[in-house]
Amino acid sequence: MRIAERARMRPQEVFTSLCHRIDEDMLRIAFYQLKRDAAAGIDKKTWRQYKEALEDNLIDLHTRLVNNTYEAQMSRRVWLEKDDGRKRPIAIAVLEDKIVQRAEVMIYEAIYEQDFLPFSFAFRKGRNQHQALKYLRDQCIENRICWIVELDLKGYFDSIDRKALVEVIKQRVNDGGLLRLLEKHLKAGVVDKGRIEYSDTGVPQGGIISPMISNIFLHHVLDKWFESSVRPKGRCFIVRFADDINIGFELQSDVKLALSLIHKRLTEFKLTINQEKTRTVRFARPAATPQVTKPETFDFLGFTHYWGKTRKGWWTIKRRTAGKRFKRAKKSMWEWLRSNRKKPLPDQHEILCSKLRGHYNYYGVRCNYEMLEYLRRFTLRAWLRWLRRRTSKHGLNWQKFVALMEKFPLPAPRISVSWA
Repeated sequence: MRIAERARMRPQEVFTSLCHRIDEDMLRIAFYQLKRDAAAGIDKKTWRQYKEALEDNLIDLHTRLVNNTYEAQMSRRVWLEKDDGRKRPIAIAVLEDKIVQRAEVMIYEAIYEQDFLPFSFAFRKGRNQHQALKYLRDQCIENRICWIVELDLKGYFDSIDRKALVEVIKQRVNDGGLLRLLEKHLKAGVVDKGRIEYSDTGVPQGGIISPMISNIFLHHVLDKWFESSVRPKGRCFIVRFADDINIGFELQSDVKLALSLIHKRLTEFKLTINQEKTRTVRFARPAATPQVTKPETFDFLGFTHYWGKTRKGWWTIKRRTAGKRFKRAKKSMWEWLRSNRKKPLPDQHEILCSKLRGHYNYYGVRCNYEMLEYLRRFTLRAWLRWLRRRTSKHGLNWQKFVALMEKFPLPAPRISVSWA
């Protein structure tokens, strides 16, 4: 019986013999699932270099796994800037650790994909942000939701209690070999600017196995518990994408009680609600009388949600690009044009088109066309600005630029996401 089918048919079964399934064939599959151009770890070995002697490398790696002599190496830390100006640490593991982690994820996926609930959308095959957005909109309308809680967990990935995480996994996967591998990945240090660091809490952001185990943890701590234990008087729903969580309530009286229960539950697992970013929003359908307070807006997965009218005059929930995301997109476009203004025009045009199409593919939802057009116009003005800076003579005026754009046109905005 296959693992996934067995997990689906026996939801209470604890799997105790799985590690032996990580053989050379699975390691080979895991290797080819890795990104070819991903950044290298501290050993500087790339995917293509490893592939040159792939079979010998996999035999050696499998032998070390079987003999229990495999050791996870330290990761290399890089810092990525966030929307609020702060920086997020990303751990880049060496290639062999990525292969082993990917093989572990394949086993965990087969089991936990049968357990994860429908309102969890992150790090799951066949699920994405747009499906989470559609789910949230449908739930708000169908359940006549009047209040939205934007729940933010303070430093979730860095504050996961590792002992609690292992105990949660043991409830479904109590295989000594897999658990030892997991602990090796968690205990491996990171190198940050030549300094070696170790941590007793959290999971390394950027690790291949981190999204899966963090998803398993929140599934146990929040998802399954919320569905079985939270019993509000009115209708409610929860939608989660990783640690981005929104909860909707029909009645205001349920909000305070539910938040109290959630706070108590999270405290049991040493997680903390970020009070500064967690907020409650009144989001009821607008009333016919203008005296009633207008509903507020809230953000989820890069979109601001608000009530607006259709062409026929009906109230509906609409979306537009969130302010922070739009500001980040403009900043990214401006910085790229500034840094690459001396590139040949065909090269600039090709990359700009790729950037805009990527933006349209995600933000191209109904009612958001205007924001897409704003970005395209901003890109045109920024392009003109930096093309002029290529020379001190300022020979490129608007008329010449328009003629140039006929040869190198930027793609027009398009609605690419269907909610059907």
